[in-house]
Amino acid sequence: MTVNLTFRQAVPADAARCFEIEAAAYEGDEAATLEKITTRIGQYPEGFLILEAEGRIAGFINSGCTFDVVMSDEAFKELVGHDPAAPNVVIMSVVVDPAEQGKGYSKLLMQRFIREMREAGKKSIHLMCRDHHVPLYARMGYRYTQPSASDHGGMAWHEMVMDL
Repeated sequence: MTVNLTFRQAVPADAARCFEIEAAAYEGDEAATLEKITTRIGQYPEGFLILEAEGRIAGFINSGCTFDVVMSDEAFKELVGHDPAAPNVVIMSVVVDPAEQGKGYSKLLMQRFIREMREAGKKSIHLMCRDHHVPLYARMGYRYTQPSASDHGGMAWHEMVMDL
């Protein structure tokens, strides 16, 4: 069976569904709040990529841009210091609905996101991930930089970057 997949920018009406997916996919305090997701959509829709499967949101990537990347900066998750003209993209979430996982959607999302950021003239994409995701992002072209100073959600994180 072929699934109809589409990509688009987020709009404010998507916030509740995106929060539902984020809360289901992340552990405890790891998930962004509805307020943070709403802010990210409102302030930087160009960096909020949605994947729909059969017309329903199946996953998304959201980000902000900065001139000076400080991955452990918790305020940036609310887009404090975000500048859409800045060359460095910081991904805050890559998430697929748990019911849709295992279908390659995160890879498709990332490939499209990378292409869009390249086309937008961005110079690098930065992200933080847990131990078990380091090999996944390495296969996608990211390079490991360092363990993160962030203890977001009370967990250990690792910083990775892709030069565009």
